[in-house]
Amino acid sequence: MTRSDSPVAEIQDCSADGPWARETAAWLRGAAAALGLPHLAFTPATELDQYERYNTWLAADYAGELVYLVREESQKARRDPRHLLESARCVCTVAVSYLHPADAAADADRSAADALRGQIARYARATDYHIVLKQRLGRLAEQLRQRLGTEVAYRVCVDTAPVLERALAARAGLGFQGKNTLLITPGVGSYTVLGELLLPFALPSGTAATPHCGHCRACLDVCPTGALVGDYLLDARRCISYLTIENPAAIPRALRPQVGTWIFGCDLCQEVCPWNAAERPGDPEFKPRRDLAQPELVRLLQLGAAQFRRYVQRTALRRVGRAQLLRNVAVALGNIGTAAELPAITAALGRETALVREHLYWALGQIARRSPAVRPQVTAQLQAAQAAETEPALRAELATTLGELGDS
Repeated sequence: MTRSDSPVAEIQDCSADGPWARETAAWLRGAAAALGLPHLAFTPATELDQYERYNTWLAADYAGELVYLVREESQKARRDPRHLLESARCVCTVAVSYLHPADAAADADRSAADALRGQIARYARATDYHIVLKQRLGRLAEQLRQRLGTEVAYRVCVDTAPVLERALAARAGLGFQGKNTLLITPGVGSYTVLGELLLPFALPSGTAATPHCGHCRACLDVCPTGALVGDYLLDARRCISYLTIENPAAIPRALRPQVGTWIFGCDLCQEVCPWNAAERPGDPEFKPRRDLAQPELVRLLQLGAAQFRRYVQRTALRRVGRAQLLRNVAVALGNIGTAAELPAITAALGRETALVREHLYWALGQIARRSPAVRPQVTAQLQAAQAAETEPALRAELATTLGELGDS
């Protein structure tokens, strides 16, 4: 039965198990697939049982400085999506894969003689997924309006909206939340970005998914900072993704060596997950840009403000400012840098903000500890900086770094 001429009130009264709902759900799946949204499921727009677990996580202070998570209005929406759209009766949730195994393998084949390179999480190596998913979900909603022949209220959500999207996706049967807390869709894996479309009528709900991690703890064991403090439990304050993206301040000294060469996000817990073992090419629009896959650290350190804006344009890297990215680059150089990078680091010290300089001083100390031949030169440079710097945080960093060099 086609209801293209139905008024909104009549549509809203339809049962989720009725013929109109089943027909509309089937149409939505086909239309979504044609728009590049091949994995789609439905769940009622009602309160989430998992909200209480989420609230306990917040109370344990695992969210760190993510203050937007505890705002009253966002809390209400995370408990019940109807706080985002009062008329919502259904949440249409989608997952799109961004994994491109061939590109990752090509990046790994770079010769050892190549320039020192950082790592960017795979989801951020292409066009910003917020842009892509919002456009596709918006088109889907507009096509639905055209099919129904009437105005229908809807709300598109992609990450930035206050919804527990992984919990909604799991309740809809789109996948299950793994021990690393990410959504894992069988046959697809966890290298996916999620989006939601809130609609004002009921549609057939999927079957809630249960975890299938078994006794596997590969993700917990691989995390260098120990951010996964238990099964299905993440301490964001120790997560490399949090440290390099969400954290606007200094990266704790004790965690800097564990950050390695990650300069935006981290994929380690996904790289070891058995559910990601098969090579399944992801969405073509998320094919990585070559300059984002494994960028040269020194080149990034030399980016001016205008160059930085061009580099991050239409990518998820827009999430951080230039100073934050260069802070992360400084940590990566501290972990793998050599004497050859000292001139670039010295030049950057003369032009960068206090946040970046603090981490560059640390990087100089780490390089000097690995390269005894340049230790006297670096020590003299740090001592000169100690005499010139006035900010307490930088003076503390310099004193600690010089003390480490004196003890080594």
